[in-house]
Amino acid sequence: MRKFTIVGGGQSGLMVAIGLRKAGHQVRVVQNRTGAEIAAGRVLSSQCMFANAVQHERDLGIDYWSESCPPVQGINFIVPNPDGSGTKVIDWTGKLERNGYAVDQRVKMPRWLEEFQRLGGELVIADAGIAEIESYAAEDDLVIVASGKGEVGAMFARDAEKSAYDKPMRALALTYVTGMTPRQPHSAVEFNLIPGVGEYFVFPALTTTGPCEIMVFEGIPGGPMDCWGEVKTPAQHLEKSLWILKTFLPWEYERSKNCQLTDDNGILAGRFAPTIRHPVATLPSGRKVLGLGDAVCLNDPITGQGSNNASKAAAVYLRRILDQGNRPFDEAWMQGTFNEFWDYARWVVQWTNMLLLPPPPFILDIMGNACVLPKLAHRMANGFDDPRDFFPWFADPNAAASYLSELKAA
Repeated sequence: MRKFTIVGGGQSGLMVAIGLRKAGHQVRVVQNRTGAEIAAGRVLSSQCMFANAVQHERDLGIDYWSESCPPVQGINFIVPNPDGSGTKVIDWTGKLERNGYAVDQRVKMPRWLEEFQRLGGELVIADAGIAEIESYAAEDDLVIVASGKGEVGAMFARDAEKSAYDKPMRALALTYVTGMTPRQPHSAVEFNLIPGVGEYFVFPALTTTGPCEIMVFEGIPGGPMDCWGEVKTPAQHLEKSLWILKTFLPWEYERSKNCQLTDDNGILAGRFAPTIRHPVATLPSGRKVLGLGDAVCLNDPITGQGSNNASKAAAVYLRRILDQGNRPFDEAWMQGTFNEFWDYARWVVQWTNMLLLPPPPFILDIMGNACVLPKLAHRMANGFDDPRDFFPWFADPNAAASYLSELKAA
């Protein structure tokens, strides 16, 4: 039995912690809120998870919600006509081969914390700073930091080579609602791209009060959707959300005009710079700690990959830890563990970063052709489950032209 401390009880941290406990190891999770405080607090994310990421939860026996959470069954991509007519120039839908699910982390994390403790894990409710992490590192075989906030997150230096941006690329907001007209003939992430303004996507989910829909707003900084600074109350947040839909996406407004907030904490607004960090931090003592999840790979939510990345990182880290046996978790092992995850995540990050820029003509050509090529729409929808499948054809004009020619010929 080996000893581990994980700082941060989110998606990735708790998956690793529960997996290690099930393997018989001694595990301590350190975070600053109890499960009850998380459940009663503000929403944390939008967390639409696709099938491969959900499967990692099932493998650990902690997918408790697939029977009760409304499924996400497809991807619907829409571009409104720039003439302001309220029509669409692009509108296609691809069905997912396996359902996705979005479970409010205020529902998920308290249940996982309960399971972790039931398995014999130690939960410490505290703010962990450098001094505390030093003491954990002196006692344990490995310390993993799965929180990207405060002085702990700052331990991990920004990797300028892997980080395309050094400032926020979107003004972000979430609105959890009930009363939306269900999408027909099946549910989907409705992804609306408004050129020069931003993006809006919406999908069914499960929250503390039951089934809901999650609205996600991504406004280009300085544009009309960068409009949350003066919003002071939950009612104003909902009003602003509906104003955006009525102004730019009338079909979405028609579905949403009778919505109500799920609860006063079902809102969030903010912005952050997408950042990749070096995964190994050195404490003042010289001891090393390993970063996980948002602490080292913070992706813009425009592609909905945050919780998916966290689940997939947790699976890699857990397997690498268990495969290490009694050998030391030295710096080379730590870097190798992140590198294995990065072999996957680099494609997610590249795809996401592409969508944060105005689309070049060949991307618009791909999006437009998906309206008349069902195989293309299907492949693009299922790429959300494994974005590696977007390459090279989604990133290179020549590869895109060749792929489109093949599809049209077929």
